[in-house]
Amino acid sequence: MSTSHPDTPAVRFLRQHRIAFSTFQYAYAEHGGTQVAATSLNLPEHAIIKTLVMEDEHAKPLIILMHGDREVATKKLASAIGVKQIHPCTAAIAQKHTGYQVGGTSPFGTRKKLPVYMERSILDQSLVYINGGKRGFLVGIHAHDLMQSLQPITVNVAKGGED
Repeated sequence: MSTSHPDTPAVRFLRQHRIAFSTFQYAYAEHGGTQVAATSLNLPEHAIIKTLVMEDEHAKPLIILMHGDREVATKKLASAIGVKQIHPCTAAIAQKHTGYQVGGTSPFGTRKKLPVYMERSILDQSLVYINGGKRGFLVGIHAHDLMQSLQPITVNVAKGGED
């Protein structure tokens, strides 16, 4: 674990829950997404997990965790969780719910407790890299620690495949 990293609500959450993590910092690029992180840190994009804030037709927010190289099939997600429609929140709404700036959203230490859904195949990864609560900052953790700490509902909603 590096000695100099941001002290974000996500880092405090991980420490409080005694979850082992490593830290990775890179030069954030606006709209660069997980591809920039993967290239900068020489990590597989599939193991970098996006934290996406979405809402249903009643404007109820939720978090969906997805592989960096995959997109969420929102119709499949809506069907899986029993709502009519799911769509991404605006950046302002996402920040209001999580306390994090878009591009730095972490599922850990959110301002409000939100339901968390996670692509099932994330559990096939031994280590995953997920936002640590600041743009250009990832934490590496064991995939099973996502299950233990966030207690997400697993779903199979990636576009274009079943892996």
